[in-house]
Amino acid sequence: MSGSEGSLAAAIRGPIMLIVAGALFALAQTTPYGIRSTWPVLLIALGLLKLMDRMGGPKPPQG
Repeated sequence: MSGSEGSLAAAIRGPIMLIVAGALFALAQTTPYGIRSTWPVLLIALGLLKLMDRMGGPKPPQG
C-alpha cells in the first residue's frame, strides 16, 4: 500500500463507522440481540480501520 492509500483509509473511517453503527442499530431493532451485546463490533471495526491506516503509512528510509 502506498501513502495515498493510507489517506484513503483515513478518509473512509467516518463513513464506515456510520455504516457499522447503523447496521448494529438495525440489528438491534430486528433481532433479539441488543446494542449491549453487539457494541464490541464497533471496536473491532475501528481497530481494523486503524490497522489499515498504519499499513498504508509512509515507509521508513532504508539505509
